[in-house]
Amino acid sequence: MLAWSVVEAGPALLVGQAVARAIGDGFAAGRPWVGTAWLATLALVWTVAAVGARQVVLAVAATVEPFRDRLLTEAVSGTLRHAATEGRPPGSAAVARVNLQVELARDALAALVTVVRSFAFTAVSVVVGLAVLEPLVLPWVLPPFVAGLTLFVASLPALARRQRAYLLADEATVAATAEMIGGLRDIAACGAEDRVGGAVRDRVATQEAAGRALARVTALRTVALTVGGWAPVLLLLLAVPWLGRHGVGAAMVIGALTYLTQSLVPAFGGLVRGVGVSAVRLGVSVDRVLTATTADAAPASCTTPAETDVRLRAVTAAYGPDAVPVIDELDLDVPSGGHLAVVGPSGIGKSTLAAVITGLMRPRDGTVEIGGVRADQVDPSARVLIPQEAYVFRGTVRENLGYLTRDAEPPFTQAMERIGSADLVARLGGLDAELDPGALSAGERQLIALTRAYLAPARLVVLDEATCHLDPAAEARAETAFARRPGTLIVVAHRISSARRADRVLLMDGTRPHHGTHDDLIRSSPPYAALAGRWRPAR
Repeated sequence: MLAWSVVEAGPALLVGQAVARAIGDGFAAGRPWVGTAWLATLALVWTVAAVGARQVVLAVAATVEPFRDRLLTEAVSGTLRHAATEGRPPGSAAVARVNLQVELARDALAALVTVVRSFAFTAVSVVVGLAVLEPLVLPWVLPPFVAGLTLFVASLPALARRQRAYLLADEATVAATAEMIGGLRDIAACGAEDRVGGAVRDRVATQEAAGRALARVTALRTVALTVGGWAPVLLLLLAVPWLGRHGVGAAMVIGALTYLTQSLVPAFGGLVRGVGVSAVRLGVSVDRVLTATTADAAPASCTTPAETDVRLRAVTAAYGPDAVPVIDELDLDVPSGGHLAVVGPSGIGKSTLAAVITGLMRPRDGTVEIGGVRADQVDPSARVLIPQEAYVFRGTVRENLGYLTRDAEPPFTQAMERIGSADLVARLGGLDAELDPGALSAGERQLIALTRAYLAPARLVVLDEATCHLDPAAEARAETAFARRPGTLIVVAHRISSARRADRVLLMDGTRPHHGTHDDLIRSSPPYAALAGRWRPAR
């Protein structure tokens, strides 16, 4: 790349000299053939430089594409590791990070390498060219150029902070919008449209403010370009009388102006625009990808608890910091090996409770512990959450079923028989058959996800309406398999039969939660009795 950059910088080194000699020694001296020869030489150098520029582009690509592939591998690997431990697809922020930040980093690196390399070779060529052409010009040109370059470099830290703030605001807006769209049903059920919409509008306003702040700092680039690029041109013009008195002719002045206007100013402008945007964006994007990927891979200090008893004390959780709580000072105990069903109307906070118990969401107040360990510090392999929309990816059936297990030879056959997915796997062509998620029904995807969770080492399993697309018999078979499996089972119930199978039932009705056995709640809780009466019976 450096070798071809020398070739590409040939015109920057020769352009002022060629113009000055063509005018002074050629056309002004009555020797047009000399002027033409100098211009022809410059044209030849430009032709060779075009070949060099092509080779430089190829060299930049050879540098940037492996960087992009490696960064993308890091981002995807970290995102999928985290998603796999939770038994769910990657979150909206992770998807945005992979799709946006990696591409931003790739483009930023390419632009950065291109403009810094071009500026460095052009600046050196111009200084050398001016020194050879007329050394008396340098004192008028170099000081403002150095001052502009210094001003630009000094503005970079502030520019980096504002650029980072803008990218964080953009990511927060994407995440807030995706969460709003994904929770529309619960938001509507709770009558929280205005509150949630206001929260998203606040995110947009924050991003707008960050964009305006970034624009203000970015304006310093124009000042730096004026001082470092155009001030030398102005000073050179003002110095023409002084230069004339020292024997510098018009041809030499024109040649010096050509160096500045045709080489130095465009190169400095490219540096200001390129580094001012690309270098900052590269640093921020790579930092966001790697920092967030590291955070996604596992909690900072994760622990595998010896037991899987679940303990909630005065837990309060809401959709936003100022929202009305959907869980309000809840106390709950689920012993190791226990089987709890969570019931209640749609939008009442059951999925929020599942996220709080598994550590995916921190409560506003209170404590959540699994085996005495804070829920968000539990090793991801110790618990698994299966949501209503099951996650199945392209690959073999074996890969889909076994990517959470640590066993060298997972008991696929036993798990499929107990969960009830054996017939499905046989119909798909066996464990080594390629799986197309789009060709599966919602119930079939749930069977795949349930079998995967059954094979996982987790001893706390949370099924958040994870059987809602199965018929009652298939649902009973899967829940019974998990109930007989060592560990603790929490089921966000879809049918009354799920509550009947559980040891204990938690009713969430928006006021005071009720906790007890199914029979106890039928007798003591009119809301539960009414809910059970409206529920579709198992057939």
